[in-house]
Amino acid sequence: MAVGDLAVAARPRLRVRVRELLDRERVLGPLFVTPALLLLVLLVAYPFCMALYFAVSNAFIGRPSHFIGLRNFVNLWQSDAFRQTFQNAFVFTGSAVALKLVLGIALALLLNQQLWFKRAIRGAVLLPWVIPTALSTLGWVWMFNSLYSVVNWTGIALGLMDPPGPNWLGQKYYAMTAVVTVNVWRGLPFFAITILAGLVSIPRELYEAAEADGAGPVARFWLITLPLLKPVLAVVVLFSTIFTFSDFNIVYVLTHGGPINSTHLFTTLARQVGLETGRIGEGAAISLYLFPALMFVVWAQLKFVRRQVY
Repeated sequence: MAVGDLAVAARPRLRVRVRELLDRERVLGPLFVTPALLLLVLLVAYPFCMALYFAVSNAFIGRPSHFIGLRNFVNLWQSDAFRQTFQNAFVFTGSAVALKLVLGIALALLLNQQLWFKRAIRGAVLLPWVIPTALSTLGWVWMFNSLYSVVNWTGIALGLMDPPGPNWLGQKYYAMTAVVTVNVWRGLPFFAITILAGLVSIPRELYEAAEADGAGPVARFWLITLPLLKPVLAVVVLFSTIFTFSDFNIVYVLTHGGPINSTHLFTTLARQVGLETGRIGEGAAISLYLFPALMFVVWAQLKFVRRQVY
């Protein structure tokens, strides 16, 4: 037999061996997981380890760093700006998630009704979630502008505000209201569409039986809709809390953390301290404070989900 014939005959055998090898779970599973694992190592594990290294050093741009232990973490608690940021993070997250939850349920109930152009309306609802955050927030910067604010003009025209209206981005409490409003506007579609998916999965027979027993719309909502939506609500609140707590784009584009640190979050303060002032060590320490806070939130939410499901 010629050498060429031997090579041709060996190809099917090689293919069979490869197929047999790929059919084994011990080989196929790690093969599929490896690309995702590499991405996690490069994009999550490596930056996290570098942040740990910088957080325990006096790293400064252009200077050699030295190990200083937990001094950065201790010094942060002596900073008024950091304590204000710590408070801002929980106020911002709590108020934004609560508003998105209430408005998301209301919007999902509305979208679940028989409406004309239902598909077009559902698609339009997703627009705030689809548009890039920085781009859409720039539009809100113009709407909240102190000189030609559309919000102020509308409020004055309706008699809800006295001229010239509040300086939304230049006054402490108004600035926090503005960033919460934009976050709610952007995150509301995520709540509405996810809750709508939960509403669609509820059997219609339950509502028909309750209506036959004389239950009104409010009673049906509290006795049927809300209990069956609790697992969905717990999951959507969990993800929204993580996204909101670590938000950066909205606050940075709207206020840059001002005025007087009144809207700073961990992410924006970490950028300001670490990049704008060059104190890499302190900036890394600020970002690492997100980790235990988010771990607590995730633990509490998962515990609630398990209670509801099991």
